[in-house]
This record gives sequence, structure tokens and C-alpha cells, in this order.
Amino acid sequence: MPFHSPVVVQTAKADFPKAELSLPHVSGGRSEAADMKINHIIHQTVQQQVHNQGPLDDPRAQMIGYFEQKTNEKDYLSLSLFNYAYTGGAHGLTLQKSLTFKQSTGQTYTLAQLFKPGSDYAGRISAIVSAQIKARKIDTLEPFKAIRPDQDYYVADRSLVIYFQLYELAAYVYGFLYFPISVYELQDIINEDGPLGPMLVND
Repeated sequence: MPFHSPVVVQTAKADFPKAELSLPHVSGGRSEAADMKINHIIHQTVQQQVHNQGPLDDPRAQMIGYFEQKTNEKDYLSLSLFNYAYTGGAHGLTLQKSLTFKQSTGQTYTLAQLFKPGSDYAGRISAIVSAQIKARKIDTLEPFKAIRPDQDYYVADRSLVIYFQLYELAAYVYGFLYFPISVYELQDIINEDGPLGPMLVND
């Protein structure tokens, strides 16, 4: 497998009344057009998070945006964008949205695109998540049945990490619930031309 140097991820600031946003800015990739495409998608996603949080009309309202880089290797970039906002009430709410890109093209990937067409990826992942819920004794709001076909995820450390938004699976006190799954557990259904393919290679 050819070596792909990681892209440069720097922090860009965007401030407006009651809000401070730190967002990733990508440069140094093999294609300037791909870098621009990645940055455009990041900006759109951050704007959507701001919109989803609603107005900051409360005198005490505040918003903070930040990000975490999860993978930056083998021509793939996976990161999580967070937006915390207090808009009144008992406590604030944090939203998380993860994006996984092919660095050389700027393509993004849905969960389904990580796997071979027609594979029962949702069923396989749901069974693993269900076992982890039981092992970790997580008190779910409703009995867990299955992930959404477009469940939130990111790629990190040769793992696919499935996660649930606040209140999606369990009470607020649990925070975001993360379920790491080794790529080797899903090896037979992985789309080798997607982000998980290179993670199977020991190099």
C-alpha cells in the first residue's frame, strides 16, 4: 500500500455573540480541490449544528464548538465536530457529528458505504452493540433492538466506533455512548475500497 502523508489539520475560529466555535481547517493534501471540498463540508456541518441548537435568546445563553481528530492516515480523515449550547433550562445540550473523508478526493462515507453491498452490516453491528450493552450493564431508555442504518460513527485505532446521541439510547447522565468494534470482527463484510479496508492491513 502506498504511503499517504497525513493532511494538516489546524484550528480555525469563528466567533459571534454568545458563541465561540473552533473548527478544523484541512490543508496540505494531495489535491487542493479535495481540501476545499472537505473544508466546505465541515463548514456546512458546523452551520447545521448551530441551526439545530436553536436561538441564543436567553440572557445566559452560550455556545461552544470544538472538534476531535480520530484518524489521519492511509488517505483517510475521520473527525468529530461537537457543539455545546445552553439555551435555558436545567442544563445545556451537546451535539456530535462525525465525518469520514477520503483525503485525496474529499468523498464522505455513510455507514453503509463502509461495507460490501448487500451485506447485513446493521444486523452484525447491532448484535455486537447489544452484547456490549449487556456486558457494560447500560440502563437503556427502551430495550435496544438495532442501530439505525445511518448510525453515527467514526474510525479510530483500527476500530469502527458506533455512538449514540444524548438521550438516543440512555439517560442524559450517561453522556455519549460509544461502542468500539475492531475491524477484524467485521473483516468479511468490509468494503476494502472504503475507509476500513486499509485498517485491516498490518503495516
